[in-house]
Amino acid sequence: MSIAFVDQAKIYVKAGDGGRGSSSLYRDRSMRVGRPDGGDGGRGSDIIVIADRNLHTLLDLKYNQHFRGKHGGHGSGNDKKGRAAEPVIIRVPVGTTITDTKGNCVLRDLKVDGEEVIVAAGGAGGKGNNKHSLQGFPGGVGEEKELMLDLKLMAEVGVIGFPNAGKSTLISNVSNARPEIAAYPFTTKFPILGFVSRGKKTFVAADIPGLIKGSAEGKGLGDRFLRHVERTRILIHVVDMAGFEGRDPLEDYKTINQELKSFSPLVAKKIQIIAANKMDLDGAKENLKRFKKTVKKTVFPISALNKEGLEELVDAVAKKL
Repeated sequence: MSIAFVDQAKIYVKAGDGGRGSSSLYRDRSMRVGRPDGGDGGRGSDIIVIADRNLHTLLDLKYNQHFRGKHGGHGSGNDKKGRAAEPVIIRVPVGTTITDTKGNCVLRDLKVDGEEVIVAAGGAGGKGNNKHSLQGFPGGVGEEKELMLDLKLMAEVGVIGFPNAGKSTLISNVSNARPEIAAYPFTTKFPILGFVSRGKKTFVAADIPGLIKGSAEGKGLGDRFLRHVERTRILIHVVDMAGFEGRDPLEDYKTINQELKSFSPLVAKKIQIIAANKMDLDGAKENLKRFKKTVKKTVFPISALNKEGLEELVDAVAKKL
């Protein structure tokens, strides 16, 4: 299942060329000289990208990379215009940014379901012959581009922390998400989205794969998925307060925040709600006391496994939102 999540894809698009204008003369028995009656050519296919909330990955575009529009129909006599070609539709997940690689120019950031953009315009149809010209003209050439698609998940809340801090257990117990949960690092290999409901408030939370020291520079899985927290409004920072594998909860907290800062100062400034997890294990209470003395912020003690303290945590998130 982990290979099904693809958040980057490069595609090649070629819009359709316009149809050729007709060179035609109409003449009947009563006419000494025929009159031009060539119809215009039809417009070539546009290439259109549409955001679709039912999609969550760019997997299909990883393997289907070439999109070519059809040419417009040619004009014909009796001023008959050629048929315009139907547009080619490419559907992508909401949150996809489209960049023209040639000019490194962002064409559109699709943030709303149904939002669309013409990424390559079809060629205009050629003009048919008329009183000013005895011959028809060829149609325009459709645009051709290489595009980079970059998906950044649309979630209001991002759940971050070290591997095995309990992020997946937390999100599985407060939302409808069902991530894989196991007692080894990097169980979560791609972001998992879940809907969280608390009273009348519903929000989307994303379980981000575990971050480690050096994630912003490419270590572990964090470098690929740190950008998915850019769109979030709030971060739930899950800290293993029991110190799994001899780690220091305070150092873990500082390390993650440093990685966020290295990745993006704006991300580092996002509101963080600290979830002190694994409070049911030995040593967690002592570590929490030491943690609070240094970190002068509100901390929510929880046990994601035993579902303890989760209501207070979710209430705090809903209030901030």
